[in-house]
Amino acid sequence: MNSKGLLVVVSGPSGVGKGTVCAEYVKKHDDCALSVSATTRAAREGERDGVNYYFIGEDEFVKKINEGGFLENAVFCGNRYGTPKAPVLKMLEEGRDVILEIEVQGAMQVRSSYPEGVFVFVLPPDMKTLEQRLRGRNTESDEVIEKRLSRAKEEFNFIEKYNYVLVNDAVENAVRKLGEIIKAEKCVMARNYEYIKKEFLS
Repeated sequence: MNSKGLLVVVSGPSGVGKGTVCAEYVKKHDDCALSVSATTRAAREGERDGVNYYFIGEDEFVKKINEGGFLENAVFCGNRYGTPKAPVLKMLEEGRDVILEIEVQGAMQVRSSYPEGVFVFVLPPDMKTLEQRLRGRNTESDEVIEKRLSRAKEEFNFIEKYNYVLVNDAVENAVRKLGEIIKAEKCVMARNYEYIKKEFLS
């Protein structure tokens, strides 16, 4: 069967728990890795280069954009963020699955440059639960939370661009469902056609 890894792009509104779901999945699967993003912002205390982010300068970042070195990139709060292409493609060729946990804007860029990726949108059970999760973090003002909820409604308009929706009702259930999606995608005929052609149709 196809030995190439899957690129799994996971998006969802702030507070939905997508980061936790992705991290828990990777913890349980040695053949899967979380992509490390590059950024021009300074490293925070405890962050390590190549682990939390690749920390690079503005000039180097722009050079990489011009060379097509990112699967996607965006500016957020005055800093640049992007997914370096080379390490992701290397892991995929080695047969490892790679999860990109990125915003909708970045996911749409990846969809254009790497359409064979698997695109998963994580939803809360309902808007009330999403608001409760955001407030439960106790890290943001009411104004910021309202902005995040408004942004979530805008992001929902992109759901039809994704292959799957995954409701994060409980982390354990969501991790299991993500695993089922990845298993199913590995059995898709189109992904295995070269193997089928070689072994059975020649």
